[in-house]
Amino acid sequence: MAKTSPAEFIRQVQTETKKVTWPTRRETVMTAVMVVIMATLLGVFFFAVDSGFDAIVKALLSLTA
Repeated sequence: MAKTSPAEFIRQVQTETKKVTWPTRRETVMTAVMVVIMATLLGVFFFAVDSGFDAIVKALLSLTA
């Protein structure tokens, strides 16, 4: 693999950066909102599952006492 000079590397990076399709502000905000909503839903879901397992374990342990 041929070595690339730092100046050539920077030119290549700039060329590739110009090819990127950047999201609009609206798309970025909508994506961020969806991430917050999904993280909240998953948090609530796992809290419910964990609480359910906690109740089951406590019930089973109370049978042995």
